[in-house]
Formats: sequence, structure tokens, C-alpha cells
Amino acid sequence: MKTILIIGNGMVSYKFCEKLVASGKSDHFKIIVFGEEPRRAYDRVHLSEFYAGKSADDLSLSSSEWYVENKIELHTSELVTEINRAQKTIQTHRGQQFSYDYLVLATGSSAFVPPIEGVEKEGVFVYRTIEDLEAIATYAKKIQLAGKSSATVLGGGLLGLEAANAVKELGLDAHVVEFAPRLMPRQLDQGGSDMLQETIEKLGLQIHLSKQTSFIQGTNAIEGLQYVDGSELKTDMLVISAGIRPRDELAKECGLETGLRGGVIVDHTMKTSDNDIYAIGEVALYNNMIYGLVAPGYEMADIAVSQILGESDKVMSEAIDMSTQLKLIGTEVASFGDALYEGEDADAIVYENKRKGIYKRINVSKDGTLLLGGILVGDSSDYNALFQLYNTAMKLPEDPEDLILGNRSGDGSSLLGNVLDLPEDAQICSCENVNKGSICSSIENGSCQNLGDVIDLTRAGTGCGGCKPMVKDLVEATLKSLGKEVKDTICEHFEYNRQELYSLIKVKNYRSFDTIIDAIGQGDGCETCKPLVASILASLYADTANEEVVIQDSNDRFLANIQRNGTYSVVPRIAAGEITPEKLIVLGEIGKKYNLYTKITGGQRIDFFGARLDQLPMIWKELIAHGFESGHAYGKSLRTVKSCVGSTWCRYGMDESVSFAIELEERYKGLRSPHKLKGGVSGCIRECAEARGKDFGVIAVEGGWNLYVCGNGGATPKHALLLAEQIDNATVISYLDRFLMFYIRTAAPLERTAKWLDKLEGGIDYLKQVVVEDSLGIALELEEEMKTLVNNFQCEWKQAVEDEEMMKRFKHFVNSDDKDDNLVFVPLRDQKMPQHWQ
Repeated sequence: MKTILIIGNGMVSYKFCEKLVASGKSDHFKIIVFGEEPRRAYDRVHLSEFYAGKSADDLSLSSSEWYVENKIELHTSELVTEINRAQKTIQTHRGQQFSYDYLVLATGSSAFVPPIEGVEKEGVFVYRTIEDLEAIATYAKKIQLAGKSSATVLGGGLLGLEAANAVKELGLDAHVVEFAPRLMPRQLDQGGSDMLQETIEKLGLQIHLSKQTSFIQGTNAIEGLQYVDGSELKTDMLVISAGIRPRDELAKECGLETGLRGGVIVDHTMKTSDNDIYAIGEVALYNNMIYGLVAPGYEMADIAVSQILGESDKVMSEAIDMSTQLKLIGTEVASFGDALYEGEDADAIVYENKRKGIYKRINVSKDGTLLLGGILVGDSSDYNALFQLYNTAMKLPEDPEDLILGNRSGDGSSLLGNVLDLPEDAQICSCENVNKGSICSSIENGSCQNLGDVIDLTRAGTGCGGCKPMVKDLVEATLKSLGKEVKDTICEHFEYNRQELYSLIKVKNYRSFDTIIDAIGQGDGCETCKPLVASILASLYADTANEEVVIQDSNDRFLANIQRNGTYSVVPRIAAGEITPEKLIVLGEIGKKYNLYTKITGGQRIDFFGARLDQLPMIWKELIAHGFESGHAYGKSLRTVKSCVGSTWCRYGMDESVSFAIELEERYKGLRSPHKLKGGVSGCIRECAEARGKDFGVIAVEGGWNLYVCGNGGATPKHALLLAEQIDNATVISYLDRFLMFYIRTAAPLERTAKWLDKLEGGIDYLKQVVVEDSLGIALELEEEMKTLVNNFQCEWKQAVEDEEMMKRFKHFVNSDDKDDNLVFVPLRDQKMPQHWQ
């Protein structure tokens, strides 16, 4: 058995092991990995999530069992100090010696620290490892206790901006200093940089461009930066993120060929100048370049494995794709191909929308047939399609500007056409080097049956995740081409649609997300399945959004709708729009006290805008003390039941619409569902409550009420359809209980009732059979389920303000009670509004 020693335990090292295991031939080798850090390989791409609450274990790429199961010997906290090429051995700092047949250098890189005077001072850090982040967090607490709050990041590239967001999350005033005249100078042009700068400055980061630091001020600890141009910036902490340097010291000492500026020289097989030593990742100098992205490193790992296994025809690509798609400080940014091309043989087409913070640029060949590259800031939803057009050199549409302006033909067709028209070698997942042919053939040859199978087999989408929409489209298109049913599964973590998952959770009586995913799912879940499971648990057990905060979407997490400037709205319930003068005065006093923009909504209630996150509990304490409850304006739940004044005051009114609307709103308040729900009650057919534009509407007629269902307003308005006529109040409630529970049980995620009815085989006639005629024999069951939810209702804001632990999440910063001082408002008709984007 031959021995493979791997020096380095980062993402690329782990990928090498994973590829070797996946080959099915790892049993032929003894595999030993050495890492300096005290933990298993972890996801450095998402390192900033450490400050968002993720632990080192959460970021880990594997479990300790994985190494044992695959017979890989992992040595953590063990530094390799010497390579003896003649004897084919390595030595560690513990004095241990190991022999190898193949040696793989995956030592990665270290942070480049510019030779600036004073860089050794206390308070100067690099941003590279979990230990770096822990040290930064500790120092942040120290300076905050001393009343200081300024932190500066040196470097305005990808990692620098991530670091800036991280220190901001620690409650510090973040500055970014960049030597170049623009942010992300390798990926963005001036227009893209300007848009990104404007966007992130509105979030509180301060950007300083074209600044070269001459020395770091301070006696023992940093106090500021002195620039070459004579200006200065006072700061209490510095995080350096100015690039990387390959960790090639071992290679140099043992005589391997290295580049003039560092890096172990490798050929297209990833071999170094020694036939038995390979180098992969950021330590490898390939084509005279060090590649700092994970995707090229993964490809290098794949090539090295293939070469060691004797697959000599598999070699590294000549051209390395450096396309990037990511979210920086909440802003989508992407670049691909020759993004900065300025030659005369190409035209740049630019779209800029400052109001929405969007900048798009594509570079098109002079004859308009080829896409050469592009930049997307603020909206990268077109990235996958644009990348495929560029990467496969597909012919462009007649009007290439449509690629960034959208298809204006009105036929709704995709600019990319059918995804199956892509060539077989079109690269879909650059992180895992997976092409279209691999994805489609896995379905066609029966190896995979669905999206989850494909991801498990190919690993497509498991890196940055940007290609997931394209992978899903390819899987569904291939299944359809084979005449197979395309199952509308939730995501790769659950092989069920929403209706199936709802039934399983109910039958098994599962009560938490972890229990559910461990029992019937896989992986850790995602932003698609977590809120969906939260909604189902709420629909089954009346759980509030306080039960499992981490699986809620953003608005439910903070029990409020976030607005465009980062503030929140406050909407107390005013059932059917009826309110006493005393309560109206209370609302006025609260709005005045907190200086909130105040507006009456279309749902007949009052909406406060402009509340800071830390103000929400104080505002709600006062509201609850005066008898108000949450209006659930933030949730996929019942919003309002609108009413006219009905027979109480109106001379045309045929029944008491206000009382009935209040009864319905009180009954269904807090009811979680696949999408939001709205109701209406009109006292006569004049329809002042617009009941037929709601998910359920009740209209008084001679002899009772007519009940309508499945209407909505919005972009595609639709009148509700008649479900039953001339029925009394009790029957209306009975039918509504059945209708709503049937909808909650069977609708797809984020499917309004109108769309759900459109897809329901048999339409309104079938719905009448289920709800009115009880054709399925489940009417009593549906009513009992609704009764349980009604009886277990809790106001989640009341629940939150009475629990100190729950209150902790309503803070702007993780470890500080400081408020967000970066909000800017301007006057608007005796009130206020957020400052317009410049």
C-alpha cells in the first residue's frame, strides 16, 4: 500500500481527500493529513458568518467520523518542519517522521502584511483564520470597554469588504482604506465600484480610496493611520486584508522550484519539479499565477487525484475561470469573463439605476455576436445565464442590451432559450467543476432521480451555491425530456413537496426543525426549507415565531417588516378597522413619542414606519399595555378582515358587517399559511369592503351571507368565486375553517389562494365538493384542526416583551447595546422619510 502525505488542512486539502474517497480507490493508499490549526478543515469562504453566530463546528466541512470512516489519519495542531526529498520523508515539530510515496503540498497562503512602520503595534490583526476572528472579537470588546469604537480594514477587495462587515457586526464604526481608486479593482470598473460604494456607505461603512498608508500611529497600541499624502485617519483597531502570499517556505527549503514572487511551480498535472510531489491551491504557481479563489483550487485537487490514480490524460485547464458571484454586505456582486475590457473591438453596454442601487455592464464583441464579460452590482440574478452565454460562446440575441434590460419582446421567453440547448461541456458549477453533461447524464442513466441525488453525486451547488438555480433547471428539464414527473421538492434537503412534508410532520408529531431534518431530511437545511418548516409547525401547533427564531425569515425573526433604510414598521391589530378614540389617542402619542412616520393602510389600520430595531420592544410594550396585539403584518398569515360600516350606520346595509368582520379577524388572527391571507365583509352588494378582492369575502344578501374565496388584488388581481350563498354566520365560519385548513394543508410554498385554486383539479366545483359537501370526509377533521389553532393563539409580541431572553435579539449589534446612528431622515409633509439614495 502506498502512502500519500498531505501537508495542509484547508478547503483544497479536504477536497483532495474527498475526491480520492469518491474515486473508490482510497483503500489502495494510506492517507495522512497534517494541519497547523487545531480543528478540521472549515469553510473559509463563509468565514464572516462566524460573527453571525456560526460556530467552528458549523463551518466545518466534515465530521470527525468522516476521517475515521474513510481511514484518513488527521493530525491537527501539528506543524511540518522539514521535507527530505532524497529519503521521501517529512518531519513535524513533535519530532515525528513520516515516509511518503506521494506528497501533496496544500499549505495555502498567509495574509500579506505590507511593510508599514508600526504594523507590530497592539490592535493590528489579519483576517484569515477562526483564531484571527476570535482575537479581533476579543480586542473589539477591550476597546469598547475603553469607550472606543473605530476599526479600519486595510484593503478594499473581496476579503477586505467581508472583514469590514465583520467588524461592523461587532458594533464598531467600520472604515475601509484602499490603495486603488476603486473597490474590488480586479473585478469592478469605476461605475460598478461607485455603485457598490454608495450602497455600502448607506449601511454605515466609510470608504477611503486612493490612500497609501505610510505608518501606523500610536505608542504601544494603534491610534491612527498616517497617509503618504499627509492626511490621517484616527482608528482604534486595524485589520489587514491586503492580499495573500503562498506558504511555500517548506518547498523552498527542500529545493523545489518556486516563482520569483513566491508559489511552488507546477505543470498542468499539478506536479512540482519533483515527480512525487504535487502542489494544489493557493501555494501552487500555475501559468505564472496564484489563484485565490476556491474553484481553481478544487480543480487542482481533482487533477492531482487523477494523476496519482494514473489517469494521466486528465490535466489542468489552460485558462482558469475567475468569475465571481457573491453577496457582499448584503449587496449582490458578480463579474465574469473580461469584465474590464476596454479594447476598440468591443462595445460596453451599461445600465445604471442609482435609485435601486443597480449597475450592470456587459462587454460585447463589435459585431454583436459574442459576450466577452460583464459586471453586476446590486442584482446578480442574471449571472448564471450571462455566464453560460459567455462561457459557451453562444450567439447573442439581436438586441444584446436585452441581456441586462430584460426580454422586452413580451413573449416571456428566456434569453438563454432551453437550458438543454447548452453544450454538454458547459460548466455549470465552477466550484466543483461540474458541467451540464454530468448533471443531465446522471438523470438519463438512472444514477439520480431528483435534484438531491444530483447534488449528492456531483457536488454541484455545494460550494458558493450560485449555480443552484441552473442545476435545478437542468434537472427538471432532463426529467421532462424523459417523460418523467417533475416532483416539486422543497429543496435538496427534503425529497418532499410542501404537502408531503406537512403530512409527515403531522403524522410523526415532529416538533422542531432539527428533529425533522434528522429524521426525514438531509444536511443542515437552507433559507428555503427553514422558514417553510417554521410555517408548517405554526400551522400545525400554533407555534409563534419566537419558538425557533433561527429558522424564521428576516421579518418573522424580528416580528416586523424591514424597510429600505434598515428601519422597521410597527402595525398593531385593529380588527375590522374599528377603534375607540382613546386607543386612537394612544397610537398618536406613541407615534409622536418615537417620531414615527404614520399612515393609515388599505387594510384599515395604522402603520408606523421608521422604528429602529432597538426601539421595537419599547414601542410594543406600550402598545400591549394599552390592549393592542401584533397585527402580523410581517408574516405569511392573516393580515386583516376589512369591513364597511354595515347595517349599524349605513342605510343600505343588510347585515352587521363590522361585528362579523371583527369576529372573523379575531378567530383567524395569527393563522400561519403558505402565503398571506386577507378577508373582507361587506354589508351589501355595493361591496364597500371590496370583499371579492380578498382570499375570502363575505357579502350580506337577502337571506344571509354569500361566501366568496380565492380572490386577490396586487399585480394580477382576481375576483373571488362564490363558494356558498345565503348562509348564516355559523355556517360561514364552518366553511371558512374547512377552506382555510384545506388550503394550508395542500398549497405550495408562497402560493396565494387564487393561484392554488387555478391549479386545483376541478377548480371551484371540486372545492365546493370538499368544503360544502364534504366529499373527502374530512370536514370535521379540518374544523377540529382550526379549533386547535384558534384556542392556542398567542400574541408573539406579548410573548417577546415578557421574556428577557427573547428580547436580546432586538439589538443592532451582537455584543453591544449601541443604537444605529447611521440612519438619515429628511422632512416629508410634517413627518419624516428615509433620505433618498443619491
